[in-house]
Amino acid sequence: MRLARRIDRPIVLVGMMGVGKTTVGRRLATMLDLPFVDADEEIERAAQMAIPEIFAQFGEPYFRDGERRVIARLVGDGSSRDRKILATGGGAFVDPDTRQLILDKAISVWLDSDIDTLVERVGRKDNRPLLKQGDPREILSRLREERRPHYAQAAIHVVSGQHPHAVTANKILKAIDSWL
Repeated sequence: MRLARRIDRPIVLVGMMGVGKTTVGRRLATMLDLPFVDADEEIERAAQMAIPEIFAQFGEPYFRDGERRVIARLVGDGSSRDRKILATGGGAFVDPDTRQLILDKAISVWLDSDIDTLVERVGRKDNRPLLKQGDPREILSRLREERRPHYAQAAIHVVSGQHPHAVTANKILKAIDSWL
């Protein structure tokens, strides 16, 4: 694929939990023949505990600090040897240092979705610490509005809806092609 040769740094997917960053990211990595890395999986590996356990035992600020370090390691210096598809956790891009690192050294892609789609997708798993404190729809709506100004700083904005993830991956490829 011609586009794959033009990509000279990591592609980092940002956006709300449930938007499809991991699933779409895996599809995108296959299409571009690049490695795929999920930041949450790397955080769990580094901490040797699950994210809900990290939140419960140490709190969100501790988790965000570890998340920032792991993402910095994964993005590297942003050179072509660091080319990969990286899916981040929903709150990662809200952190100013993490956001600036991604903006400076990667191609940032904001995957966006409507609340109904997010609620349906996050309901499939019971591993979302931030949704344990109330009504998921209300929490997702509030988080989405709070985080929108941060996500909007990403270089590319793609909407992920109720269509197959391959459709979203193709939208990302077209947007990257235009952006480069």
